[in-house]
Amino acid sequence: MQKNIRNFCIIAHIDHGKSTLADRLLEFTKTISSRDMQAQVLDDMDLEREKGITIKSHAIQMDYIYKGQPYTLNLIDTPGHVDFSYEVSRALAACEGALLLVDASQGIQAQTISNLYLALDNDLEIIPVVNKVDMDGAMIPETKDQMMDLIGCKEEDIILASGKSGIGIEEILAAIIERIPAPAGNPDAPLQAVIFDSVFNSFRGIIAYYRVFNGTLRKGDKVKFIHTDAEYEAAEVGIMKLALTPKQEVKAGDVGYIITGIKNAREVKVGDTITVANNPTHEIVKGFQEVKPMVFAGIFPVDTDDFEDLRDCMEKLQLNDASLSFEPETSQALGFGFRCGFLGMLHMEIIQERLEREFNQTVITTVPNVSFHAYTTRNKDKMIIVNNPSEMPDPTFIDRIEEPFIRAQIITLPDYIGNIMSLCLGKRGMLINQHYLTPTRVELIFELPLTEIVFDFYDKLKSSTRGYASFDYSPLDYRDSDIAKMDILLNGDKVDALSALIHRSRANDFGRKLCSKLKDLLPRQQFVIAIQAAIGAKIVARETISAMRKDVTAKCYGGDISRKRKLLEKQKEGKKRMRQIGNVEIPQEAFLAVLKLDE
Repeated sequence: MQKNIRNFCIIAHIDHGKSTLADRLLEFTKTISSRDMQAQVLDDMDLEREKGITIKSHAIQMDYIYKGQPYTLNLIDTPGHVDFSYEVSRALAACEGALLLVDASQGIQAQTISNLYLALDNDLEIIPVVNKVDMDGAMIPETKDQMMDLIGCKEEDIILASGKSGIGIEEILAAIIERIPAPAGNPDAPLQAVIFDSVFNSFRGIIAYYRVFNGTLRKGDKVKFIHTDAEYEAAEVGIMKLALTPKQEVKAGDVGYIITGIKNAREVKVGDTITVANNPTHEIVKGFQEVKPMVFAGIFPVDTDDFEDLRDCMEKLQLNDASLSFEPETSQALGFGFRCGFLGMLHMEIIQERLEREFNQTVITTVPNVSFHAYTTRNKDKMIIVNNPSEMPDPTFIDRIEEPFIRAQIITLPDYIGNIMSLCLGKRGMLINQHYLTPTRVELIFELPLTEIVFDFYDKLKSSTRGYASFDYSPLDYRDSDIAKMDILLNGDKVDALSALIHRSRANDFGRKLCSKLKDLLPRQQFVIAIQAAIGAKIVARETISAMRKDVTAKCYGGDISRKRKLLEKQKEGKKRMRQIGNVEIPQEAFLAVLKLDE
């Protein structure tokens, strides 16, 4: 019965205990037997377990009897890291309510606030939960005060819980049933379901996960995907317990899966509406926000022959991670590959790891950069989007370049304000606002160029505040800036994969550091290698790797000096010729050196 269905998700800052709480809910509702129980049971990727983070949203259905009535609870566990907020926005679109989790020992952090705003934009019912109340450092009264300030709720609305020891689990389930509204929808109306996720199964094709808003989806129905205008037969429909459970039909208000035997990744689009072909709905479900990549990098196969395999793997990965965008590109140094858009540096690292683990693809990743807007003197109104240093127009024709700015929100302890100020101002930031949330927590708002936070900003922020700062950002606009393209030359040849777009004030320093790093990383050859950093025709830094010298005079013992000189002259001639045709091999570490310049 529809009035007994509840759809909810769990939102929180990273490491506030979402997955552990989800484990307890599954255990308490006996969705999972104690034999199958393990920590982070919904995190099915090795990477998620190793790093202790959630990367994907996971949906699961629980049955629970409350006051003699059976209820169906659809839980979607969401990630907490800022790079995966797109996953959160999709999970929220499939729910009516959300558990807002705050760690009692850490209090409200930046991502808590940003996820809360996402939930409020979707008109969700918020249930505030203070987690980890049994920890030694739990600051329960302070955390409650912060939550009341933030949400405007009453103290009695806040549930005290502990995901580890199971405190407060019954109260949470009671609150979900009593406070979150049942889904509104008519099971007899034309079918209207929205896809919020999909995965690729090598035996069964693409499995799409959806939430039914109106109508009923039955096994064997002829279904139509509105966005692609393609029709398929629903070979299997069902709900998601710990394993996929087939059903004859999935009704309005429920969350389920559909298998149609589609093999082509392009035919399933997250955010698409599913309907039945013989009685289609004319109303498309308002989808999710369009994903905006923040960081761009090239991904190339180590062997150029693997290009098509890599394309295949990228398409399958995109199914499972809709926030990944890619298009083909070529590089003189690395051959054919893809220009990929990521939501952040962690997202980029995770994609690279997943390609290697799940698809056995060893890839080379080029220097990440953000997209700029360039305007030329020939046509000052025509904007050129530059995602890649090689797309930059000739400097002599550039009228102006605009770079993206972000609004950064940092929440920390007052002791670390000075460190954060010097870090952000050193990254060309501007302080917009400083606001004390409580006497021990301060919120700083900065406007920063996105280029400056791409590489190592988050790591530096953590180290300069001993881990007591949380960081969240949202894009602002593009602003005029003095950006220059820096090329790296090896023996006079440009290596396009090492080119970078950088603010002119930092170019000399950056060039020097990069050249000395490459000097350590490039293997010595039998000829001299000159490493140069250039802006246009001007060389701003140079390092030289001296040649390896073979001891050609070793076989001469005694004898005339002219004999040794003759051998050395002969070697010199050979070296000259070698330098003319010598090719410098660049190891993979050299492309990643740019990320670790300050270490």
